[in-house]
Amino acid sequence: MALRQVTRQSVPDHVFEQIMSDVLSGEMAPGELLPNERRLAEVLGVSRPAVREALTRLNAAGLIEVRHGDATTVRDYRRHAGLDLLPRLLLRGDELDLAVVRSILEARLHNGPKVAELAAERSGAQAADVLEAAVAALAAQEDPVERQRAALRFWDHVVDAADSIVFRLMFNTLRATYEPALEALATVMAAEVSHPELYQRVAQAITAGDPAGARSAAVELLEPATRGLLTALSGLDEQR
Repeated sequence: MALRQVTRQSVPDHVFEQIMSDVLSGEMAPGELLPNERRLAEVLGVSRPAVREALTRLNAAGLIEVRHGDATTVRDYRRHAGLDLLPRLLLRGDELDLAVVRSILEARLHNGPKVAELAAERSGAQAADVLEAAVAALAAQEDPVERQRAALRFWDHVVDAADSIVFRLMFNTLRATYEPALEALATVMAAEVSHPELYQRVAQAITAGDPAGARSAAVELLEPATRGLLTALSGLDEQR
């Protein structure tokens, strides 16, 4: 039996989750009008302040548009939401959304080499100690899940060395989305995280201040597993 920790949610949390789920599933379409606060409170059996708090959060998340004195409408989250929505899009019920997985993998392959390039340009030898320690930690791991965690810590240091707030925030979101799936991905990621020498090449190019070399080494590291996963996803799509 797979037991999960019981989570307690406040009433506004429940309202937020219910409306968000309907928006992301398409049950509430862009442009659709929501009932007013009073009617929502009646239908959901909660207080108006709880509804108001949930609507404020949904508005901030880019899922609805609240106009005081006017109707509240559903927004197109693809145009208005941010990366913080990604973890919620990845899992639909208990199933992975394969289109979202594909997007994450494509972003990983595109962004990783650029981040390594920037790290070589901006930090170089300053990052040598932390990157060397991160590679050593990865090489010391035998458990496939822990190897993935060590690989994430390596990239965390590379992102720091790149000194880009945008890439940092993107990495934070992608990591939060990826970490819950570590066990499921252990087999397909084994070929990548079982080769610390590839991480070492990225680290050496960064610390040598070689942007082109860092980019090339990052592609060599990331591309095989990424392409393999994308191929596997295509097969799953066909089966569905």
